[in-house]
Order: sequence, then structure tokens, then C-alpha cells
Amino acid sequence: MLSNPLLQKWKTPFATPPFDLIEISHFKPAIEETIKSASKEIKIITENPEPPSFKNTIAALDLAGYRLGDITSILFNLNSAETSRELQAVAQEVSPLLTRFSNDITLNEKLFERVKSVYGSRNSAGLDTEMLMLLEKHYRNFILGGAGLDENKKSKFREISEELSMLTVKFEENVLEDTNLFELHLTEKDDLAGLPEGVTEMASMEAKNRKKDGWVFTLHFPSYVPFMKYSDKRELREKMFRAYSSRSFHNDKNDNKSLAFKIAGLRLEIAKILGFKNYAELALGDRMADSVIKVETFLEELHQASCPAARRDLENIVKLSVEQGLTGVPERWDWAYYSEKLQKIKFDIDDEVLRPYFVLENAETAIFDLATTLYGIKFKVNNQIPLYHPEVKTWEVIDKDGTFLAVLYIDYFPRNGKNGGAWMTSYREQRSDRNKDVRPLVSIVTNFTRPTETKPSLLSFNEVTTFLHEFGHALHGMLSKCTFEGLSGTNVARDFVELPSQFMENYAYEKEWLSSWAVHYKTGARIPGDIIKRIKESATFNEGYACNRQLGFSFLDMAWHTISAPVTEKITDFESAAMAKTELFPSVEGTNMSVSFGHIFGGGYAAGYYGYKWAEVLDADAFKHFKETGIFNRETALSFRKNILEKGGTDKPMNLYLSFRGKEPSIDAFLERSGLK
Repeated sequence: MLSNPLLQKWKTPFATPPFDLIEISHFKPAIEETIKSASKEIKIITENPEPPSFKNTIAALDLAGYRLGDITSILFNLNSAETSRELQAVAQEVSPLLTRFSNDITLNEKLFERVKSVYGSRNSAGLDTEMLMLLEKHYRNFILGGAGLDENKKSKFREISEELSMLTVKFEENVLEDTNLFELHLTEKDDLAGLPEGVTEMASMEAKNRKKDGWVFTLHFPSYVPFMKYSDKRELREKMFRAYSSRSFHNDKNDNKSLAFKIAGLRLEIAKILGFKNYAELALGDRMADSVIKVETFLEELHQASCPAARRDLENIVKLSVEQGLTGVPERWDWAYYSEKLQKIKFDIDDEVLRPYFVLENAETAIFDLATTLYGIKFKVNNQIPLYHPEVKTWEVIDKDGTFLAVLYIDYFPRNGKNGGAWMTSYREQRSDRNKDVRPLVSIVTNFTRPTETKPSLLSFNEVTTFLHEFGHALHGMLSKCTFEGLSGTNVARDFVELPSQFMENYAYEKEWLSSWAVHYKTGARIPGDIIKRIKESATFNEGYACNRQLGFSFLDMAWHTISAPVTEKITDFESAAMAKTELFPSVEGTNMSVSFGHIFGGGYAAGYYGYKWAEVLDADAFKHFKETGIFNRETALSFRKNILEKGGTDKPMNLYLSFRGKEPSIDAFLERSGLK
């Protein structure tokens, strides 16, 4: 055990994970060993002869097992960003062990009695707001962890939760494998009609990497999205669309139909064991929208606002497709293609006009500089920090007074071992340990357009906003200034967590910011003012359709998590019924969203996908305040930092927002920004 680097003190810069020493074989024994250590810490808390108090029970619980948490964060982050069959097997093996350990805590009667005792005397114990929030969180975790159940129900709870931990990991693995299995291999130049040079060059490089002639397109976003936007070959767009939309839906070993049914059914069973009608009722208790009716009312209100605009957007696309010679009605694989053409006609703008100005390295510098302008923080490259992949980059993040704040990792480009999409995560969260401020290790993982043999990485506009989005999450983690890890950084209500990220996206539409850094990669010419004007004007282009589509995903999420009995109908029928009010195209046989919906079946957004739209209302209102005071106003920014970014979950989200804004958010700013008002 002593030779296992995961169990040793990490003699690396800022005690970062020693990726250069860690092998896959180290994970399981290290996790087994740290579970034993953490169990001893829990036993000490449980058997403490002193009367239960916040310090000896709740604060002690928050610190217990932090080493285990640090190790498992490495495992599961690698399983998302740089996985392999061997690593996936380990993740499957240890998931039930970790769930069992978690259950051992929440189902420990003596420990729960101590927690319950502290909770019962909370109003007379002289606790501050942060302490009360942590106490409420732990008490809720015990209740939702089965602490109040009888022995038979506890046994069933253990069995179900351990099974769920394995199924959700398997769900994500299947989607990744199916994504990697498909390739569109083209050998005829005619099949490249409409595709920009940069897209075909990237496809040529992919073919060479696979030791093939011609061009290879994949289902990874930097390949898939441009193909769907620009390919003139409708039959090939259809082929790509069907491949993407049927991932894990082929009745083979990667099929996720049974997993979706099983996960939803087991979540319902756990909810009922705990006394809830459905899983959504269980999950929403600590959210800003704290009931099913509040979520459904919110979604319906937005649907009523966006539906007419969505239908108008579709009519515009139908009209253009007819004008351009399409026979019949447009199908789903035509949407991106004709949308891009219409945007070009209306605003003389598209990704290929913009990409030359959005060099990845320039965007990186600009986003760092924006953080410096707003919050005074600086970024210093550190090449001594061990990496899990050579493409990862690392920085020290330093406050305006020279204080070390965090380590930031960024991993930009798609690989076969990386899940699709983009996300922020951490290898260590901020906490206070015996009055020492332990600073976080934060990571951004994306799937951006790779550089080619002749061009640097040139981002699409969507990739620029994605970068800003994930960086907003990273700021939430890096600037955290909390006492307890359970409340620090992004450990906030699920429908509040997207506020810092979506807030940052607003800068992509601001001339003052874009003109400060966006220059043509060949000529060095600054992005013209009229292009920025057109970006701003096009901000609401097809926003009705986009809002409507995202609401469809939210309705689907809520449908899966408000079932009152296991789903017995066909998965396509269930999905169609859930999304019916937002569907504008006819269904496509052989495709299904649910089976690749990793956010809700593999990630943490079960009964929470609505949170993206909820947070958009908050971020539009917050940015309106910045617009009123100046988008780079340091005083407003420091208020946002102090009241939102530093605070984590140390108070109720609405209280935090009120401290920053001075009033409750209004939906009006969101409707105005989206062009829906």
C-alpha cells in the first residue's frame, strides 16, 4: 500500500494529483483503504461521549473522508475526460463500494441521533447562517439517505442505491462508445459540397489518423455540428443525424433503453420508500423552484412565451427551403443547414465569417483578462503541475493581493476517451481544514475545434460562449470563500448553479469586449464593428425555436421523474408524449433522445434540467444590472464576487441574489434579451 501514490502525501505543486505516477491499478486498493480510514473517522464522531454539537458532529462530518473524496474525484473525472475499458471497469467496481460507504453513514442510527439532536436545538445553538445551511444540508441528506426507515426498508434502500450507482456509470459509457463507433468516411470530393475548407481539412486529418484515404466525419461536436450546418448533401446530413440521434438505440450491447427504464424505475422506488410521490418531489426540496408544480408552472410560462416565436422561426425556414428548391417539408436534418443559410441572408454572418477572428489562444487570454478586469485575479502558467494528458494546460490563479486562489486545468480538444460536450469539475474543492484555507483544483473540459496543419484552433461562436460558460462555473469554484466543503464553490442548489456560467456568456455579445481581442488570424485585423453589430442583431435569431427545444428536454426530464409507476409503454411513445407540445418536426423512426440523455441518466440533472432556463432568468436580470452600471464596473463585479461567487451555498440562493441585486429577479429581462417579449 505504501507504494500506491494515491495513498501518499502528494509532493507536487499545491498538492495537485500526481498523474505521472498514478496507474489504473492504484485506484481500487486506494479507495478500499481510504474507505476504511474514513469509516474510522465516522466511528469516532458516532461514539464521541460528549453531547452532540455542531462542531463535534456536523463540522466533523463535513471533514470526514476528504481524502477519499479527493481520490474518487480523480477516478471519475478521468473516467469522463480520459477513459479506457480498464478505467471504466474500475469505476463500475468501486461505484457500489462508495454507495455502500455512503449508506453506512446515512443509515447509522447512532450517528443520525446525534445529527437529529443538533438539528433539534438549532434555533438556540447560536449558529450563523453558514452553519445552519450546513446543518440543514446534512439533516436532509440523512433523511434522503434513509435514516428514518425501518430495517426492511433500509435493506431495500441499500440494494437500490448501489445498483443505481452502477447503472448511471454504465449509461454514460454506452453513449461514449456508440459515439466513437460511428464514422462517415467519404472518398469522393463531390460529397464535400458546401463544407468550408477548415471543416474538410479537419476531416482529412481525422482520416489520416485512422490510416484511411479521403475524409472522416465523426459524431463529436467539432465535426458533427459544422457538417450539419454546411453540407449540401442532404442524404449525408440525414445519415449523420440518424447516427447521432440513435446512439445507444440499436438493440446491441450499448443500447440504453433498458437502462433508462431501470434507472427511472429505481429512482421512483427510492422516492416511494422515502415517502415521496415521485423522484422529482424528492429532488426539488432544496431548490429555488422547490416543488413539481413550481417547475411545471415555470416551464409552461416559458413555453407560452416561446411557442409562437418557435413556430414563426420554423415558418421562416420552411419558406427559405422552398425558395431554394427543397421538395416537400424540411426534416430535422435540414434545420441547421437552412438556419445557417437564413442567418447568412438576414445578417450576412455565419460561423465561417466569425471563426477567423476567434483564435482559441486569443479567446483564452481575453477571458482571463476579463476575469482580471472584473475581479482583479491573475493567471500564471505553471508547467510543473503533473497532467493526465499532454494536451492539458495548467495555471496558478492569484488574487489581486498576491494570494494563491486555485489551480486551473483546461483540456480543450475531443478524443475517443473523452465524453462529449463541455463541463467544469474539480479535483479538490475549497474548504477550511483546522483554520487552514485549502484552495481548490478546478478543471474545464471541452470538445473544441482542433487546430489543423494550416490553421490554429478557430472557434465557432458557440464554442466562444461555451468557453465563457464553463469559465463562469470555474470562477464559482476558484473564488469560493467558505468554511465547509459541503457548501463551497458549486455546491449550491441545482437551479442556482448555472447563474455564474450563463452570466458570463453575455459578454460574447458586447462590442466593448469582443473588439478588445478578436483579430483575424491571418491579417491581424481587428473584428469589424459591423460584424459585432450583426452578432448582436442576430442574438435573438431562432431564439424561439432554441428556447422551445430546450423546454422540450426539460419536459422530458420532468416526465421521467414524475412517473408514479414504472414505465411499461415503448420508450419512443413515452418520449413523444412528454415532448409533444414542443415538437415542430415529425418524429424520425429509429431515433430517441432519452437513451443518450446523459444529463439526467448519467449526470446530476435528474429533475433539474429546467435549471438551465431558470438560471437564464437570473443571469439576464443580473447582467441588466451590469449594463446599467457598466459591464466592466469593478464595484458591481466585486458585489457579484462577494455575494454570489465567494458564497457557494452558505445561504439560500434568493438571499444571495437579493444581496447582490437588491431585488428579486424579473422574467422581463430574459424575455427582452431573447426577443420573446
